[in-house]
Amino acid sequence: MSRGLVTTCVLSGIYAIVDAAEGDVLAQVDDVLAGGIRLLQYRSKAGIDRRILAEARIRTRAAGALVIVNDDLSAVVDADGIHVGQEDLALLDTTQLRAQLGGKILGISCPDLTSARAAMLLGADYVGVGAMFATSTKADAGAPIGAEGVRRVVAALDLPVAAIGGITASNIREVRSTGAAMAAVITAISRAPDRRAAARELVAAWAR
Repeated sequence: MSRGLVTTCVLSGIYAIVDAAEGDVLAQVDDVLAGGIRLLQYRSKAGIDRRILAEARIRTRAAGALVIVNDDLSAVVDADGIHVGQEDLALLDTTQLRAQLGGKILGISCPDLTSARAAMLLGADYVGVGAMFATSTKADAGAPIGAEGVRRVVAALDLPVAAIGGITASNIREVRSTGAAMAAVITAISRAPDRRAAARELVAAWAR
């Protein structure tokens, strides 16, 4: 699949971040896939477990979904792409990053429009922007930028934008109103009493 097709056909809708800190990774993968989500990110601050990643990729491929790894460039060979934050980006040789990834997806977290424009120049396939709403998931997320902050990035870039931070089924329509291509969610699914039902609700709310 060409990068152009990736950005237009895959990078849209609900983007589930499956965090090892939230419990069994593969159980989370199964639940978000069963809920109809087709774009996942595997995040683990303790490091990507390659055995878990290999199994996650088997399951996502069977469902016609993609799995992206967070931060770990060495693990991207076993995934469909990578997502990096600004602090991790500073540790990489960005002049070689796009070439190293080949056709794999590159996503970059961007707290503001300046960093989002820089990410586009680096060859990012999408940018993650936020926090859109208040969130407890990342202590360093900073003040929420709100719908208007996300809207400014969307208007300025010719790239899919993933809004992140405090997104739930109750505010998903506001996310859509910004023009963001994706809504990235963690705890709205991982901490729900029924993760599969929560994933289905988010997918349905996005489609309305």
